[in-house]
Amino acid sequence: MKIYDIAVVGAGPAGCMAAIQGAQLGQDVILIERNDKIGRKLLLTGNGRCNLTNTATFNEFLEKFGRRGSFYRNVFSEFSNQDLMDFFKNQDLELKEEENGRIFPVTERAESVVNILKNVLTENHVKIQYNYRLEHLHKTSQIFKLISTENEIISANNVIIATGGTTYEFTGSTGDGYTVARLLGHHITDLKPGFVPLRVREKWVHDLKGVTLEDVGLTIGYGGKKISLPDGNLLFTHFGISGPVILDMSHMIVKTMDKHGDLKLYIDFKPGINQEALNNQLMKDFESHNKKILRNYLKNHLPNSTIDPVLEIVSLYPYKKLNQITKKERLLLVNILKALPLTITGHLPMTKAMLTCGGVSKKDINPQTMESKLVKGLYFAGEIISGCAPSGGYNLQQAFSTGFVAGSNAAGKP
Repeated sequence: MKIYDIAVVGAGPAGCMAAIQGAQLGQDVILIERNDKIGRKLLLTGNGRCNLTNTATFNEFLEKFGRRGSFYRNVFSEFSNQDLMDFFKNQDLELKEEENGRIFPVTERAESVVNILKNVLTENHVKIQYNYRLEHLHKTSQIFKLISTENEIISANNVIIATGGTTYEFTGSTGDGYTVARLLGHHITDLKPGFVPLRVREKWVHDLKGVTLEDVGLTIGYGGKKISLPDGNLLFTHFGISGPVILDMSHMIVKTMDKHGDLKLYIDFKPGINQEALNNQLMKDFESHNKKILRNYLKNHLPNSTIDPVLEIVSLYPYKKLNQITKKERLLLVNILKALPLTITGHLPMTKAMLTCGGVSKKDINPQTMESKLVKGLYFAGEIISGCAPSGGYNLQQAFSTGFVAGSNAAGKP
């Protein structure tokens, strides 16, 4: 039976880069994919536009991965964001920079990225085995045996597992890699959803599904503590809230909920002005427009659909004239405009998340090589590794970088 130098499991960004790097270093590589094509999940990234990476500095990249971000110090050094951009530019893919340093292909099509990966794999004679779902992996006499659900056997000297997480199951990410890693003795950290919408208790929010609050301030509150989130757009849904900031920070919010239970989310409709200045503005407006009805006046400060629910929260009659508003009532309005409270009670299931935060423990992986500390010749790359970063291209860079380093070291690079 043929024995490959390297078998890579999973043809996402990490697996493709690992296979390419291994082949470019002269190895006989087979890339194993559960689907009938490569990059199924990659096609969905960035709303189909593929946010490849970010122009952030090296230290910013490490910070984005949180407390154990330094684990990636070596991989981001060996294959940086600039290296990744150069890789695609050398394949004649033009790139462009957008807001907050996000890098996209000029084509705005993830398919452009997938096609390049496929071409480079072909050029480097990587064999791709489609429709192969790994069920079992074991090592005998220094040789790995990979056995599929259809009992197909592949043999290799080294194996790189790049099977992704458990999100977007229809793309093949069903957690098979975790099962294989666990059976080989690796610790799998708690699997938490990343980029996932949140549930809130307040029914009026559900009734306003589809309404977007633009450029609001957001703060999480629990046990007397507060965490400020970036300003941004907030989307009301039939179950709660979503939008770029919520999705981006959801992994942190979910982790905080696990420790503290239900959380408060405070919405600041006027993040550009402090409470005292807002109070002064309302005082002045109430004097100069004293005959105006409160509900009509609030159209200057709130989306029309939110006015009645907000007034109900502070028990104010919508058709009261401004000259009838007491000081106490005005201060209530100021408070609610600066900190409208919602109660976060949970999140949508993992199947509705875009990313898995959690996976093979970093403690079981050599950060210099991506090799398992428990099984010699076994490597991990991409989303299967525990932890995640916010959106912006950081997680795709992690996939490409860990794939590159895993491929290099599985090929015996000194």
